[in-house]
This record gives sequence, structure tokens and C-alpha cells, in this order.
Amino acid sequence: MLGAAASDRSRARRATVLLGTALVLTAGGVVAAGRLDLSRVLAVIRTADPGLLALAVVGYLLSWPLRGRRYGTLLGATGHRCRVGFLTAAVFVSQATNLVVPARAGDGARAYLLNTRRDVPYATGAASLAVERLFDLLALAALGAVALAWVTLGGGAIGTDSRFLTGAVGVAVAGLLGAAVTAALARRDWHPGPALRRRVDHPRARALVDAVIQFGADLRVVATDPRVLGRVAADSLAVWTLDVLTAVLVLAALVDGGTLSTPAVVAVGALAVTVGNLAKVLPLSQGGIGLYEAAFTALVVAVSPVGGATALAAAVLDHALKNLVTLAGGGVAALALNVSPRSARGQPADTDP
Repeated sequence: MLGAAASDRSRARRATVLLGTALVLTAGGVVAAGRLDLSRVLAVIRTADPGLLALAVVGYLLSWPLRGRRYGTLLGATGHRCRVGFLTAAVFVSQATNLVVPARAGDGARAYLLNTRRDVPYATGAASLAVERLFDLLALAALGAVALAWVTLGGGAIGTDSRFLTGAVGVAVAGLLGAAVTAALARRDWHPGPALRRRVDHPRARALVDAVIQFGADLRVVATDPRVLGRVAADSLAVWTLDVLTAVLVLAALVDGGTLSTPAVVAVGALAVTVGNLAKVLPLSQGGIGLYEAAFTALVVAVSPVGGATALAAAVLDHALKNLVTLAGGGVAALALNVSPRSARGQPADTDP
């Protein structure tokens, strides 16, 4: 009965995300059609510099081995050492699955691959993934803060919407506070495991408690090792710097050189990526499609003289290039790892090489 209920909840979440995706895209299309000339957006996309777009793709591709290395550092801290190539492929499969399957099924796929191919416990995989997400947030907040400071203090001709920037500052501060609280709790010398085990008698409940305890222990190991934190922080900054560079190159491929200076393009692109990825946190659409473009476009229009059609064209191209690279890389990685569609959703495959 519990399995059937969980399955029903999973199907309900998937249906909700798919419905949300349809609603977001429909609403976005209606708003865009009412405020923008969509033919103008397509015309702007056709004028994009192919050389800069190619560089954007290369820059984004370079971020993936860094993601694998970062995840290897996290797993290594818990005593599980894996090669960067395997971990890069696992991250590719995970992220690609998240783009096409609702309810973040890619997280389960990564945990499944680590468990079946490298004997990494599910709790350890979940803990390392939680730390990875925490550092993603911190890196985004750091890059966004630097860009925000440039825009507000030295932006020159960039016109800023103070209300929009105030909201952006509030979101960044809230994210940093949440990250700080999470790190502080993880570092506390508190061991509730024995007390919890004494209170639980049912075998299934005890297995769940053991998994939670293992999760907390692995999280604490990572959070209390300064060398691990330093390496993960450096890799996270590098990953998101390349993500920002991709957006900056896409924006530069579309924006007339006289509209924004090169430093301004970098600052605006960094802010747009930060706000766009924060918007994707909301589980309202599949892969954040529509949410990312809306937030990216609103930011660019709010803090720069770039027109709405150009801003939307940049948002669409940036997100499309990143998603295409992720899907293509995930497909190649799945073939290399011999991952079946069932195991890509975190379910046991028929065979496991």
C-alpha cells in the first residue's frame, strides 16, 4: 500500500509539473505576443554572431569536467573515490534526466548509478548532492553580488530599476542566510543517532532512520573539512563563471556594440544568469523552461538599455544552447555507461554491466 501511495504521489507531481510547464509557456507566449513583436525576436536571433555562439558552447562544455571533479571531491571526503570521467558522465545523465522527466528524477538516477556501479550508499549520494546544491547557491550569490555592485556603483550609462535591484538583493541575502544556517547546523557536534535508533523498533522504519543518520554524518564530514570546502568552493565558482560566460557570449552575439560596453555586458549577463537560475528553483515548469527566460529578460530590460526583443532572444538562445548541450552530453554518457531508460529514472535496469 505504501508503494502504491508513493507511486500515486509521484505521478501527481509529474502531472503537476507538466501542467505548470504548459501554463508557464502559454502565459509567457501571451504576454510576449502582447508586448513584443515575436517576429522581431526571431529576426534578432537570426542576426546572432555564429562565432560567439560557438565560443559560448565551448565555454559551457568546459564546465562539465569541473562538475565531475567537484562531485568527486565531495564523495572522496566520505571515503568513496571515483574517477572524474565516470562522475562527469553521471552528472550529465542526472542533469539530462531532470530536463525530460518531472520531479527531479535525475537526482535518483545519479544516486542509482553511484550505488550500482561504485557501491556508494544512497544516503551518501544524497548528502553529497545536497552540499553540491548549497555551493551552487553560494557561487551564484557571489557572482551576482559582484555584478550587482558593478551595476549599482560603477555602471555608468546603465539605467537601473531600484525596485528590481532591491528585490534581487533581498533574494541573494535570503539565499546566503539559508546557506549559512545549513552549514552551521551541519557543523554542530550533535549525534542524535543512538537516541533515534532506541526509539524505533520496526525494521523498515529503522532502515529509514539509519539512512537519515548516514546522510547527516556524511554532510557533517564534508562541512567540517576546510580543504574540501575550499576545493568545492573553487570548482563551484569556476563552474558558474563558465555558465555566466556562456550567457555573456550569447548576449554579446546579439547586442550592438554601441549599446553596452564589454564590462557592462559581463555585469548584466552575470545578473541575468543569477536571477534566471533562482527562478528555476520554483517547481513550476519542466527544467525551468519559461521561468528562466522570463527572469533573464526582465533583468536585462530592467538594468540596461537593451530592448525587450533582444533580451528575450538572448534568454531563449542561452537556455536553448545549455539545454541542448546537456541533452546531447547526457545521451552520450548514457550510451557510454549502458544506462537504460528505466535506470535513468532511478529504477533498476534489466541488466547492469
